[in-house]
Amino acid sequence: MSGAEKEVALLELPEPSSPGSGQILVAVEAAGVGPWDQLLNGAGWDVGLRPPAALGVEGAGKVLAVGAGVAGFAVGDRVLAHEAPLPGGSGFWAERVLINADHAAACPPGLDAVHAAALPVNGLTALQALEKLDLSRGQRLLITNGGGATGALAIQLAAAKGIEVTATASAAAAERLRGLGALEVVDYHDSDWAGRVRGGFDGALIAAGGTAQAALSLVRDGGRLVSLTSDAPAGERGITSTDLYVRPDAAQLTHLAEAVVEGKLKQNVEALPLSEGSAAFARVSAGQAGGKKIVLT
Repeated sequence: MSGAEKEVALLELPEPSSPGSGQILVAVEAAGVGPWDQLLNGAGWDVGLRPPAALGVEGAGKVLAVGAGVAGFAVGDRVLAHEAPLPGGSGFWAERVLINADHAAACPPGLDAVHAAALPVNGLTALQALEKLDLSRGQRLLITNGGGATGALAIQLAAAKGIEVTATASAAAAERLRGLGALEVVDYHDSDWAGRVRGGFDGALIAAGGTAQAALSLVRDGGRLVSLTSDAPAGERGITSTDLYVRPDAAQLTHLAEAVVEGKLKQNVEALPLSEGSAAFARVSAGQAGGKKIVLT
């Protein structure tokens, strides 16, 4: 990202500073791209970027240098992380990034850099949203945009706990989502999709903008709704309705990374070279990722 025009382009940036206390310098091998990156390219989400700077709040790579007081990592260790705010003023879409060591997770053997970089923001968002919904085995969950990177992970995490998941998605994604554990998939192109599912959900996870109000009507009295699109409606009928904003959490990220290696979490990833970062940003910002998680290498 350049200066005042907020243009996304390939830039030559100065090297990050040496890591301070509690920090590590990482040689980035892969970095995730998400719809949130358009919020970094303006005033929507202040993560401490100091233009000209690289976008990106998630990625994977190898530790190049370790600051004072860091006990968990050594030079050469492979790590993955979601970092916000960015202590070096620049993000993961670069050759090197400075991050806080306590936000990084060790990358387990068997997890390649591309799939590691695809995981942090979507995985942590899905996990933290499900924690907030606090559903248990046999309860029913509605997920809108189940075909997206976050929704698909949420389906798998919920199904693994025995939660009965209904998801909205395109008809083309239905078979894939059933394979991930969704019991029912409703075509969101149908203007009356909300009228085609049985209500009384114990919880709703909103990952598609503009669906929160319809989803709320399908939640039982005293249920819960969590929105990832900053549009949680006012609660009614005793329903708890809240917005969720992802936070770094190394322990949760370790758990998610291990689940991927064990085959318990599947990802739909497309890798592109860093030189195509501007095009990837435009594609993801326009909602044209086709249910794939874009990763820059």
